[in-house]
Amino acid sequence: MTRDRDLMNDMPSTELPAMRLSAADHVRTQHRAADHRADRGAPDTGAAGTVAADPVTRDAGALDVPVQPNVLAQPNIVANNIAADHIVPVPRPRSGLGRPTPVLSALSVPGIATVAVVGMGYVGLPTALALHRQGIGVIGLDVSQTRLSAIRSRQVDLLPTDLGRLAAALEDPGFRVTDDADELAEADAVIICVPTPVDAHLNPDLQALAGACAAVVARARPGQVLVLTSTTYVGCTRDLLVTPLAERGLRAGEDVFVAFSPERIDPGIAEHEHTTTPRVLGGVTPECAQWASDVVGLLTESVHLVSSAEAAELTKLYENTFRAVTLALANEFAGICRSLDLDPVEVTRAAATKPYGFLATYPGPGVGGHCIPCDPHYLLWQLRSSRTPAPLIEQAMTAIAERPHQVVARAVEVMSDLGRGLGGARVLVVGVAYKPGVQDVRETPAVEIIPGLEARGASVWYVDPLVPSMSLPDGRLMASHASAADEDWDLVLLHTVHPQHDYSWVSRSTTVLDATYRFESLPSRHVV
Repeated sequence: MTRDRDLMNDMPSTELPAMRLSAADHVRTQHRAADHRADRGAPDTGAAGTVAADPVTRDAGALDVPVQPNVLAQPNIVANNIAADHIVPVPRPRSGLGRPTPVLSALSVPGIATVAVVGMGYVGLPTALALHRQGIGVIGLDVSQTRLSAIRSRQVDLLPTDLGRLAAALEDPGFRVTDDADELAEADAVIICVPTPVDAHLNPDLQALAGACAAVVARARPGQVLVLTSTTYVGCTRDLLVTPLAERGLRAGEDVFVAFSPERIDPGIAEHEHTTTPRVLGGVTPECAQWASDVVGLLTESVHLVSSAEAAELTKLYENTFRAVTLALANEFAGICRSLDLDPVEVTRAAATKPYGFLATYPGPGVGGHCIPCDPHYLLWQLRSSRTPAPLIEQAMTAIAERPHQVVARAVEVMSDLGRGLGGARVLVVGVAYKPGVQDVRETPAVEIIPGLEARGASVWYVDPLVPSMSLPDGRLMASHASAADEDWDLVLLHTVHPQHDYSWVSRSTTVLDATYRFESLPSRHVV
């Protein structure tokens, strides 16, 4: 593909929008698509009806949660996924904002021949593979030689389909991984997707993001499209990209095109591919939104435009804060059910039969992963500077932080009721990944539960077929028990159970604390 944009760089910036697909053209395209479906007798899935989706697996603290995606087609409908089952018609937005753009392909994006992906982790690597699948040249940049070696040797945590795509990509000279940031200048677009954790004080740790953005800004050239996808505070796109770009003489919307489009990656869930997961995008200017939507449109069939980068940044924080609140409620409700001698899973499934106004969320040992335990703190941190109270969010995050300690306290209670306590007890924790089907242990509740059990005198081991070893907060490296199923344990604590693995041996245990709430048939089962 020729780099048409290089030819555009010598044109006055005011001429660029005329060569792009305007917002009005987007709307006309969607009208024609709807008319085409009607002419063929095909169902118009963009109306109020929705199409059922496969279940979504929990974020550490939830079981499978069936939801329905909003299939976006009619240009006068905006999908508001209020309760995963409800589409709300709203007034037609101005300037084409608030609606999806048509599906794009590599052939429909002039000038986008190569895309650089900064950060090749759980988000960046699948993103790079999705771009390569569209015929785009990919430069995968990561500062970690260990990560790059793992990618080159295919020793990475990916779905089987993505592992196959990685093997094919590594054979293609158009797909390369590197730690040389100077190669960013070769890309027509740059997608930034690096981790944004919190520190020990639950404040944003922006070190990786600031470093990545600085590297991108230093090598940015006229005509590039820069898309930030890492979850962050409201205003970060301007602070870390737009302002320093301007200091270099590169104006957003004229010389370069800058946008925020939060990542939506669900690790371990094959049903939630890039192409079928809608993406939200907010440009710094309307021109930025148009150019960036072409890039993000290579990844997904639906790009939902919002009015600004700030609106997109807050959208991501709202999504994950909503999830945090519902998980905190689910865990609290589990305790209520135990006090009433009722099964929280049965009650939740029954409530989920209501076709509106309820989102099924299930309890668990805690909340882990790179999103839910961290992202709401970015919002709370920002709100503190303006002294804006958010008591519901604060209480939810406090409850999430306390959940692993509740699990430990329940283990003490169970063993005390049996007349022996935890002192000297042999305890096996089954599964330590933050959710089923992944190797990821970031923010997993297990890293707090295991030391908590040890502090009460227990000798603790763990077994996880996907996590051969794990670092504990005190620096120790704990290895998965090789023959856990063949030994006797005073207490088996069910933390994470992976699909397609046999856990039938757990039924031989005399005392089981089921923090997954999945093993209701066990005769020796207790719940948190």
